[in-house]
Amino acid sequence: MTSLPTIAGIMAPILEESPITHRLEVTFDEVTVIISSNSKALIDKLANYYRDFIGGGGSITIPVTAIEAGPPDFDLPYAIKQREPGKTKLKEAFIDVPDGRVVRKLLTGLAFLFGRGDNYAVGPCIENDNQVVNFINNRFIEHCLKAGALLFHAAGVAAHGSGLVISGFSGAGKSTLALEIMRHDTTFISNDRIMVSKNGNGSLTMTGVAKMPRVNPGTVLNNPNLAPVMDEADRKRFSALPEAELWDLEHKYDAFIDECYGPGRFKLACLMSGLVVLRWKRDTSPMTANRVDLRQRRDLMAAFMKDVGLFYEFEDPSEPSIASQNAYLDLLGDLPVLEIDGGVDFHKAAEACLAFLKEIQS
Repeated sequence: MTSLPTIAGIMAPILEESPITHRLEVTFDEVTVIISSNSKALIDKLANYYRDFIGGGGSITIPVTAIEAGPPDFDLPYAIKQREPGKTKLKEAFIDVPDGRVVRKLLTGLAFLFGRGDNYAVGPCIENDNQVVNFINNRFIEHCLKAGALLFHAAGVAAHGSGLVISGFSGAGKSTLALEIMRHDTTFISNDRIMVSKNGNGSLTMTGVAKMPRVNPGTVLNNPNLAPVMDEADRKRFSALPEAELWDLEHKYDAFIDECYGPGRFKLACLMSGLVVLRWKRDTSPMTANRVDLRQRRDLMAAFMKDVGLFYEFEDPSEPSIASQNAYLDLLGDLPVLEIDGGVDFHKAAEACLAFLKEIQS
């Protein structure tokens, strides 16, 4: 059997042919990611995307090199990653090599190589800069998890330094609710992933990811603050559709927080004061909001427990890809939890979340 190449061996000829002349530093909490590339256009796009986080100075640095090129053919015996529940497309293939992992995006041809402190993106990066953004953010997520945090599938907002983690089953509208709450002078913490860690005094810190919310037309049309993300032609076209169709459209917009809500409203970390679990459905029943005890309602935990995914480098191959329910319960302890059930009502849910946060702050 032919031995597999190393990441270093794969990348050596690519780096030789692609001079790395452009650089960007972005800082997430204590971590500075140093992004290097052969493409000024890519660095410019990433600088615009990460404009709230530009600059160095983090106590920890992570290098990421992004090579703009055609889709690479590494001729590797990839395995296809199976679809997640509720997903329809096969999106990724991967293979573990002696010094890390190679992941290939099936739809775009982009390849990501990472391991032992090296991180590379190779392929049509400019056209698929959102995938490069996700790769960069995953380096930060991995750092937080290896420092002891647990991963939550959730959005997050904060008021007066206290944060709410907003979780929900697939398609529940976590980001839509977070953006509705943002209309009440709160701070945005994260869109879809949150890392939660315990402090020495027993309090919890929630750390977000520098990922702009991706919102569908229904969310935009129902939140006046999001008006900048949609042009007039799209507004006219989508306003003519029945409301039920709007929420299921695959069309997405990046909602930049500073454009929609003003500067200084996107922070990545704060104390975690409460957890919200969305369990509602699209019907005409009244929305309800009630405090619950997670130890008695383990059925809600699947809403926020999250597998670490393909872009995590395990130090121990036997390590589970998702922490146990008991690990999450031990972390959260007696943290207040609010279950939102009944019919979908984002305005009323935002009011309930703000009242919940005010109650647990007092």
